[in-house]
Amino acid sequence: MNDEWLIYRGVGEPHDGIDALPDPPPWRDFDGGPVAEPDGPARVADGNVARRLGAHRQAAELHRPEPEELEAINAALYLRRPLLVTGFPGTGKSTLAHAVAHELKLGRVLRWPVVSRTVLQDGLYRYDALARLQDVQIAASSGSGTGTGASTGTGSGTGAADPAVPGIGKYIRLGPLGTALLPTARPRVLLIDELDKSDIDLPNDLLNVLEEGEFALPELERVADVEPEVQVLTDDGTKVTVRGGRVRCRAFPFIILTSNGERDFPAALLRRCIQLKLGQPGEKRLATMVRAHLGEEAARLGADLIREFLSRSQSELVAADQLLNAVYLTHYAAPPTREDLADLLIQRLDRPR
Repeated sequence: MNDEWLIYRGVGEPHDGIDALPDPPPWRDFDGGPVAEPDGPARVADGNVARRLGAHRQAAELHRPEPEELEAINAALYLRRPLLVTGFPGTGKSTLAHAVAHELKLGRVLRWPVVSRTVLQDGLYRYDALARLQDVQIAASSGSGTGTGASTGTGSGTGAADPAVPGIGKYIRLGPLGTALLPTARPRVLLIDELDKSDIDLPNDLLNVLEEGEFALPELERVADVEPEVQVLTDDGTKVTVRGGRVRCRAFPFIILTSNGERDFPAALLRRCIQLKLGQPGEKRLATMVRAHLGEEAARLGADLIREFLSRSQSELVAADQLLNAVYLTHYAAPPTREDLADLLIQRLDRPR
């Protein structure tokens, strides 16, 4: 494979290759602004790197991703499209997001875990209207003022603001998707984890946001004539300014949507994504994973467990994190307890219930 075009190379060592990413195609060119400084909130270091990629990752033998993985990841980067990653549990789907963020120095991974009750609003922003109402009532009962300006949001926006009631921005916090769409110089990395667990409507609800790279906050749009700029909290815990009640990206985020393959997605979503299917990892990749997380000695002593895991994975559904648990715990145990512990920890996940 010709590697010259690769931005993400799978080498594991951080580099500035993202700066060589060409301009997006015209139909994926976004103009949100003003652009945040490169060393601003978007550059917050990811404290989960060691936990996700391994505390001994530098000492591990380099295992470069398969060509199809590199091609799909880089296609998503070039085309500014989400990457839909499908595979059995434990095949490293979510780890891809952390690997890309670490190597390309894109800061903390924004993570949006999806469950059956998740709706689009959860990913975009939360508005605590109840807390705001309570603050207005407390201010009124304390006799601190009766103004009905934009700060309270209870009037037409033309009255004097009540200084005892904080501005509306205090009650709004952007979610992982909303934060990823802020205008930044470099793309953020967003992991939308286990999309197949969602309600049937969520994949369709995502379409417009993923296509347009923007969203509105109606609560801020309503007061934009008197409060055109409002500071809100982000998923990073930092404050940013939202102008005119809308958020529009500049660098489209690198979005990974993961699925365990438990359902089909609508064609409208699939055509907007680059698709990648991960198979079960082989012996070399499993050994590298054990070495990265637990060190060289653990990989050597756990070689028999790796072979047993591979043998069982041919006919059973097992996950790589089960192998890590077994190698870690059996490192401290002696036979026959060691074998019993391994059987206890590596149990098939597709067992009839």
